[in-house]
Amino acid sequence: MADVIAVIILVVLIGGAAVYLIRAKRNGVKCVGCPAGGNCSNQRKRKRKKLSGPIIAKKTMVISGMHCGHCVQSVTDSLNQIDGVSAKVDLAKGWAEVSLDRKVEDDVLTAAVEKEGFSVDSVQNQVF
Repeated sequence: MADVIAVIILVVLIGGAAVYLIRAKRNGVKCVGCPAGGNCSNQRKRKRKKLSGPIIAKKTMVISGMHCGHCVQSVTDSLNQIDGVSAKVDLAKGWAEVSLDRKVEDDVLTAAVEKEGFSVDSVQNQVF
């Protein structure tokens, strides 16, 4: 009797997971189970944004809460939308390296990251 109950529970769990996956794929979710919402962009490398002038400053932003490629892409896109900013985000290290061709305040950079749902632990100016 216990074996029958265990089999029924397994069938229900596997069936539920299959239904979830099918619905997610039909709704266009690219990254099923992604903690950032499931719409990961494709994993191809994107070209780094080119700045219109010479780099006058670099900053390193320590970011927490990123879990996948989608997180990296959303932070990169958000930072790159700021005029004068080119960002490279590293998931493994949990940071973004930001190159600037004009003065951009730390709070503007922080707001762009927090808008995407992540936390900025620190912003450090690099000397070069």
